[in-house]
Order: sequence, then C-alpha cells, then structure tokens
Amino acid sequence: MLSISNLNVHYGAIHALKNVSLEVGDGELVTLIGANGAGKTTTLHTISGLIKATSGTVTLDGKDLQKTPANTIINLGLAHVPEGRHVFSQMTVMENLYMGAFIMKDKAKINENIEMVFEHFPRLKERSKQLAGTLSGGEQQMLATGRALMTNPKMLLMDEPSMGLSPILVGEIFSIIKELHEAGITILLVEQNAKAALSIADRAYVLETGSIAMSGVAADLLEDERVKKAYLGA
Repeated sequence: MLSISNLNVHYGAIHALKNVSLEVGDGELVTLIGANGAGKTTTLHTISGLIKATSGTVTLDGKDLQKTPANTIINLGLAHVPEGRHVFSQMTVMENLYMGAFIMKDKAKINENIEMVFEHFPRLKERSKQLAGTLSGGEQQMLATGRALMTNPKMLLMDEPSMGLSPILVGEIFSIIKELHEAGITILLVEQNAKAALSIADRAYVLETGSIAMSGVAADLLEDERVKKAYLGA
C-alpha cells in the first residue's frame, strides 16, 4: 500500500532523512521507533505532504504523494493523527468530529461514521457536547484519532499517540490501536514507547539519526539485544 524509497529530506543544511526506505502492506500495522530527533515525525510529515523531500519517492497504492497537493492527499484514503493531538480546543467533541468529515457530502454516511467512532470511543459519546480543550490528554488523543477515522481512511499515520499519558491511559490507547488494526485499518505508528509499539505491531523499522538502522518482524525486534539495550531499558 505505502512504499517509500531512498527518501532524503533536508532542513537547510541539516540532512534529516538519509535514503530512508520502508513499506507498509495492506492491512499491516507497522511501527517506526527511534529516539527523539531520529526523524520519525519528519517521515510522517513527508508522507502526508507537509514536507517536500529532497529526493526519493513516496507512493500510496502507486500514486506519487510527492506530486500530490497536501490538501488532497486525504482524498486518497490517508489520514494523519498528529503528534500533540491538535484538537480544536474551542469546539465541542461533536464539532471536532464534523471537522474530520469536511471532505464528505453524504450526511447519512457522516452520521454513520460518528456512530462508528462512538463505538470505538464510548467516552467521546459521553462528552460529545464538551469543549475539546477541557478533555484529558487521553480523551484528546481519542478525539484526534476519531476525527481521522471520520474520513473512512484506508491508512492511518499515528504520531506518538502515547505522549504525555499515564501508564493506564497508554495501555488503553494501545488497546484501541490494536482494535483498529484488527478492524482492517492499515497503520503506520511512530512511537517512543518501543516496547508497547513492538508488542502490537506486525513489523518494525528502527530509525537512528535519519537512517533505517534495523527492520524486521516486530516480535523478533522485541527480543533483539541491541533493541533492548537502546530502546527498552534493558
């Protein structure tokens, strides 16, 4: 589904991504782990068109995303759940969900999608009239994810969904990610919580200072001594 080949990204003189290549197959949950500053968020921003690559290719179902305007990439079935959630704080939960459906014209389908989001996130239904800025961090993450789901995406890009959450909420968010994957949504997950990410992913890539250092079956990387030492606190 998603194919990245020899991707290079620069911020001025800084070479942020160096010949990065990775693939995410239809129905897979793939995680990209690495330390702060490794280039994980830059990778997602380049996929979703927020950053233009210096060289290399990014394709979704054969469509060249580098030649596709960022504001139309969502029409191809790609939705981005950003780092830091970025909910519309002065809007209600319901208004945020409607904002996620801005590309849709079918009101019946929009209402159907809202019910689907509420099935995944019952807490959002309870707080549907509440201002998003008054939600807890975990609830805002649920809302950011639900907003992305409103577009009926074929693929979700998720950037640090566990950031700033308590251990209990981290477990809840990862259970939801696993549930979405089992429902058939393809996911590329960027995470600093390597243990949690590797525990639910099919495959994984390790990004170090802008380059892919390792890749393989997630369960195998979870047991790899180099990964344990660098990312799992072993």
